[in-house]
Amino acid sequence: MSYRTYQKRTAALALGAALAGSAVLMAAPAAQAAVVNVNYQCKTPIGDKSAVSPIDIKSVKSGSAYKLTMSWQKGVSSSPVELGKGAMSPSAVIKLGGADAGTVAVTGPANAAAIPANTPIKISDLSGTYTPKKSGSVTFTAGVLTIKALGTTTTCTPTNSPKPSLTLDVKAAGGGSGTGGTQSGPDSGNSLPQTGPEDSAIALGTLGGTVLLAGAAGALWLTRRNQHRAVRR
Repeated sequence: MSYRTYQKRTAALALGAALAGSAVLMAAPAAQAAVVNVNYQCKTPIGDKSAVSPIDIKSVKSGSAYKLTMSWQKGVSSSPVELGKGAMSPSAVIKLGGADAGTVAVTGPANAAAIPANTPIKISDLSGTYTPKKSGSVTFTAGVLTIKALGTTTTCTPTNSPKPSLTLDVKAAGGGSGTGGTQSGPDSGNSLPQTGPEDSAIALGTLGGTVLLAGAAGALWLTRRNQHRAVRR
């Protein structure tokens, strides 16, 4: 084999390896993230306020689900009085788009330090779990932010139609035939069993069913007893 032939063969092999590597990269699941400026209009107990904050949404795959973390780089509201440690509790929703629909609820801890009066409230990172209901490319966009403090509620709504902060290629378990809806934050699995009127109605319904079955059994027993007496006569 001549040296020139060897060079051509080596170059062809290198090109083939490069193309194969590109194909692998193109086939890999896509995840695109971007910091997006969100213009929040907030309804507060002392009037309307507005603020722009860059929003970042990150994801970490966990089994068939994804843990989402939503971060604010600037405060979006303020309080006319000081908020003591633990006085402010934030929560928000992330809107789904693309192949899936609905929202994901995200929550976070209360403020770890006191917030001085008339100071922008820095929202802690909020997290929640997203389980794909449909397969395909799904977008994640900042939704409504809710701040509860000192017995009051402030609601901040995006008004500039922000672009998605995150796009994921996901695959739903079981073929993805489900429908969109609200998905809960990280503490959704610790909810207590329902003990309200609905449970009482279910319990009464069960009791009624028991009484009905008992009544039917009694009627059947009486009917058979009468038939038996008639035969003996």
